[in-house]
Amino acid sequence: MKSADTEFVGGPLDGRILPIPLGPMYGVPKTYKVPVPAHGETPARTLVYIRAKQQRGARWYWRYEYDEAASARASG
Repeated sequence: MKSADTEFVGGPLDGRILPIPLGPMYGVPKTYKVPVPAHGETPARTLVYIRAKQQRGARWYWRYEYDEAASARASG
């Protein structure tokens, strides 16, 4: 399975570059959900990142930006 190294902006994954599996048309998914298990007193939650186009010079690439509102809805 092919993957693309994709940058994460904002939220707990800010600045990280992770390999994201590519879809059938070799694109990254529109949303990326990261389940975070419960730890001690902290309840389980889901982090939601939204795909955004980033341009660098004449080239562009996808990156994920943290969506705080969607993360709050997903976590219940």
